[in-house]
Amino acid sequence: MGLSDFRELKPLVHLLVPLCLHWIPEEMTVSVIVDVTTRALCPTAQSSCSQAIYLSGLQQTVVGVFQMVVLPVLGLLADKYGRKPMLLLTICTAIFPFSLLTWNESREFVYAYYVLRTISCIISQGSIFLISVAYAADVVEHSKRTAAFGLIMGLRSSSHVLGNALAHFLPEDYIFKVSVLLLILSLVYLKVFLIETVRPIQAEGQHSSCLTMIVEVFKQLYESMRNSVAVVINSETLKGIALVSFFYELGMSGIRCVLLYYLKSAFGFNKNQFSEILMMVEIGSVVSQILVLPLINPLVGEKVVLCIALLASIAYGLFYGLAWVPWVPYLSASFGVIYVLVKPSTYAIISKASSSTNQGKAQGFVAGVQSVASMISPLVMSPLTSLFLSSKAPFDCKGFSLLCVSISMVIALSKCHSSHDSWLASSLWIIYNSDSQVLAGSIKDSCYSLSQLTTLIVS
Repeated sequence: MGLSDFRELKPLVHLLVPLCLHWIPEEMTVSVIVDVTTRALCPTAQSSCSQAIYLSGLQQTVVGVFQMVVLPVLGLLADKYGRKPMLLLTICTAIFPFSLLTWNESREFVYAYYVLRTISCIISQGSIFLISVAYAADVVEHSKRTAAFGLIMGLRSSSHVLGNALAHFLPEDYIFKVSVLLLILSLVYLKVFLIETVRPIQAEGQHSSCLTMIVEVFKQLYESMRNSVAVVINSETLKGIALVSFFYELGMSGIRCVLLYYLKSAFGFNKNQFSEILMMVEIGSVVSQILVLPLINPLVGEKVVLCIALLASIAYGLFYGLAWVPWVPYLSASFGVIYVLVKPSTYAIISKASSSTNQGKAQGFVAGVQSVASMISPLVMSPLTSLFLSSKAPFDCKGFSLLCVSISMVIALSKCHSSHDSWLASSLWIIYNSDSQVLAGSIKDSCYSLSQLTTLIVS
């Protein structure tokens, strides 16, 4: 991408700023909440306990159950009533649970936090991103959408780097206070500066009873959800990517739900080690999504990038499960530089396979499929991890649950290949027949993009 390409992405600025202000505090709290939960629920002598693991898994399961309905509905509402009101709704829900922990971190307040955080995640987790992707599809031309999605993911990783850095250096007493402040700033910026891209449907002046209006709304939502299913079923590409997304999310959500508790129990990690690992992953993700993805995507296509990223996710899970010394989790985290490309390549495939009027429906349906997977995985991972971290484990392998869940990513890779067995061959044929000047030009454009980014940062 040259300077002109960055100018074409300028309409995304007022979307990206509030998103960054939202992602930074969200990431700040990830490494800290493990210590807060453990202190509140576990006996003093234990670094982890089954109550903390089960509570985290229960939260993820409940979120997955309700997201099956909420995510597609929010996608439909974003198509009908606009992206901006849906983003305002989803972002504001994150403020309340963190506000509780600025007041008190006792057992009762931790339980109340998980209740409010669960409601917040049902509304905002995943939906913020899918609505942002739909907004980007509205303002960016078709050929630049992959770069736009990569930019969004790259800035998300940059925000996570800043969030983890703040979590590492800030005293724990200030982390939740700073998080609430940044979330409020995000909401204000979004309300003032973001320009709506969808013309909301105007209500007709009908004098209907409240009950009739409610019934009519649910009928419309039901029909819209049926249309979302029809959009995906009628496309072989969307059906294939939905299947791949299910098995990938089944594995990754299982790892996410227990990973930090596993590392705390197995190696005694705290928020500083957690933030170091997460920072290492996100710094590499910035480079891979902003610079590497725009370079390799024109050469091999989104589908080959997806397969490579799925392969890296398998290695990610296996190394965590087999970790025998404290430095191995850092090695495992390095694969995040590659597997992070699963999301932008998936969004790009969905976007290209659906029309402009069906962007929200298609993205929402696949996000709903992912929420089903994230609902199922904790039901297995929480008891399995708790068993192998306890003294009652049948054999000594604390990361056994992570090894098991890696099988799901293997299935995702196999489904990716079986559904689209010509992806790799066709992409290699394109590379083989590409003129060397095209490759040199792509490398030159990537270097030029890096220089332009450096110039903008310095200025």
